[in-house]
Amino acid sequence: MSKEYQVPKVWTLPEKDAGKWSQINRPDSGARYEQTLPRGQHPLQLYSLGTPNGMKVSIMLEELLALGEQGAEYDAHLINIGEGEQFSSGFVDINPNSKIPALVDYSTETPLRVFESGNILLYLAEKFGQLLPTELAQRTEVLNWLFWLQGSAPYLGGGFGHFYHYAPEKIEYAINRFTMEAKRQLDVLDKQLAKQPYIGGEDYSIVDIAIWTWYGCLVLGQAYDAAEFLDANSYEHVQRWANKIAQRPAVQRGRIVNRTEAQAGPSLAERHSATDIDAVLAKHSNG
Repeated sequence: MSKEYQVPKVWTLPEKDAGKWSQINRPDSGARYEQTLPRGQHPLQLYSLGTPNGMKVSIMLEELLALGEQGAEYDAHLINIGEGEQFSSGFVDINPNSKIPALVDYSTETPLRVFESGNILLYLAEKFGQLLPTELAQRTEVLNWLFWLQGSAPYLGGGFGHFYHYAPEKIEYAINRFTMEAKRQLDVLDKQLAKQPYIGGEDYSIVDIAIWTWYGCLVLGQAYDAAEFLDANSYEHVQRWANKIAQRPAVQRGRIVNRTEAQAGPSLAERHSATDIDAVLAKHSNG
């Protein structure tokens, strides 16, 4: 804690400008302006951004399509959280917490809203009967790790990633605190993957998708420019697993969806058909 900072009896929103996100984030919820969300031609409508949480869902949908589930065809609409688009009335109607990703399924008698990335993965796995074991013990193990990720990722993103990469000032205590936790989590994963090829067991599942977008991208040097700082190469089993997942065609397709040009690598702001992704990947491979 800075010596200059005195903790007040009651917190109030600081007047000091602490960067872009301080101008967007507020301590209240709800819509800030009226706007109807766009809707495409497919039953599944995804509203997202190519962040680790956003990638989970587009990768899942591409995996389902690769498995022949044509009902998983989807439209993906960009929600630019840096511009506050998550606070439109249309988006808040889908997710009152104003966080991406959010999904609407129009294939049901009454359209269903689905929010929280882990819940969307679970919903899609159960809807299509794919990438989630049905046998009780195996299913429970996969869900153990899915909930582990949902509880652990905030330490990596909002904790380590924020203070190491995004915070306007480097605070040694905060960086040390969250680096310790990030490395402990990587060690947990490394020991799990030393015993089996995938997080939940012998087969690829929704939990590999969920964890790869955070910890896989981290050790591959694709998040926070922190791989060297965290000595990511020392987690050999996580490295093996992360590289294997990265080679999956559906992962390569899904990870570019709802990405902006400001993000590294090929990007596709909106996806309405498979040919949208095909065109971006072909252009990127041709230089």
